[in-house]
Amino acid sequence: MKPDSGWYREGKAFFNIDRAFYRPHSQVGRDLAILAAALYRVRHGQLRVLDAMTGCGVRALRYQLEAEADWVWANEGNPEVQATLAKNLALGMRPRSYRITQQDANQIFFSCYQQRDFYDLVDIDSFGSPTPFLQTALWATKIGGLLYLTSTDTRTTGGHNVEKSLQVYGACARAHPAVHEQGLRLLIGTALQQAGTKGMQVQPIFSLFNGSVHRVMLRLVMDQPWLPENYGFLGYCHDCGHYQTVSWRKLGDVRCPACVSSTPAKPMTLSGPLWLGPLHDIDFLGQMIRLAKDWQWSRRVKLLKIMEAEANLPPYYFTLGEIGRHGKLDIPRRDRLIQLLRDRGYQAALTHLDFQAVKTDASIATCIELAKQESTNP
Repeated sequence: MKPDSGWYREGKAFFNIDRAFYRPHSQVGRDLAILAAALYRVRHGQLRVLDAMTGCGVRALRYQLEAEADWVWANEGNPEVQATLAKNLALGMRPRSYRITQQDANQIFFSCYQQRDFYDLVDIDSFGSPTPFLQTALWATKIGGLLYLTSTDTRTTGGHNVEKSLQVYGACARAHPAVHEQGLRLLIGTALQQAGTKGMQVQPIFSLFNGSVHRVMLRLVMDQPWLPENYGFLGYCHDCGHYQTVSWRKLGDVRCPACVSSTPAKPMTLSGPLWLGPLHDIDFLGQMIRLAKDWQWSRRVKLLKIMEAEANLPPYYFTLGEIGRHGKLDIPRRDRLIQLLRDRGYQAALTHLDFQAVKTDASIATCIELAKQESTNP
């Protein structure tokens, strides 16, 4: 039954926000989480969710109403929203299928570990960085389960506060044109390192940047080999725009290979350590696409297909503005440039991280060459 006026609707959930924080723009992250959670339940036969910072309860409601969660623990530390939360869940959720608490998230995670009460999906929708909760959240997540992390501190991950990035992520985040992707890779890399201290690993299911918020869905795994090529540094040359990945063993003298004729050789600006592997699990994305089609979520199908195409491309992208600036030409047409790159035998695709950019395994020099060719032969 639809509640009276003054309530919101998202998916199948009706809810009141009152004093709780609610960002409609972030629905895309919740939609993808619901798809992943629904697929997990089909695959494993159950879904127990711990929503550690539930706010008004929209995620808790949707995990049950749409992903068919068997049990949801909705925790919210802000006492001012407890009445609203209780009202929303009482209206939309099955009796005796959920629990509401008002505790610090770390206390919840410790309690889960002590009681061996592990969850299939742990959702941390934090403000700022999730790293204060990351290590304890790993203790509350079932092996093979999902961990959903949020970061809203794009200033730090974008290279504008190096000291804070060292403090929060144990990594040096430097400014360059592909920082939207850098934010996701810092999150994954930090989770990978923290899981590694416990003899575990994480694998990205999907990684999302919605224009202001980074979210990554990770699978917690055991007995997987550590792949050093997936955890290292990203080098960027401010002089020519070239990117390259850099391993720990090559940190002593990193120079731009595209500027070899320069004297002295141009040093590269390094960011990291961070995750250098695939941003998404292509097989899982394929399942999410099929489910989104079944649910007639056409906008999410379009997004997921873009994510699918970008998944295994290098850990950076070239903005059209950078290609134009370094090539001293007008900004090239994105779709035409992608086609020219493919015609040359390169991989090239859109990226959901920046719709005025291309992801490709070609160098920026090749992108500039083709853009110039296109500008002289329109």
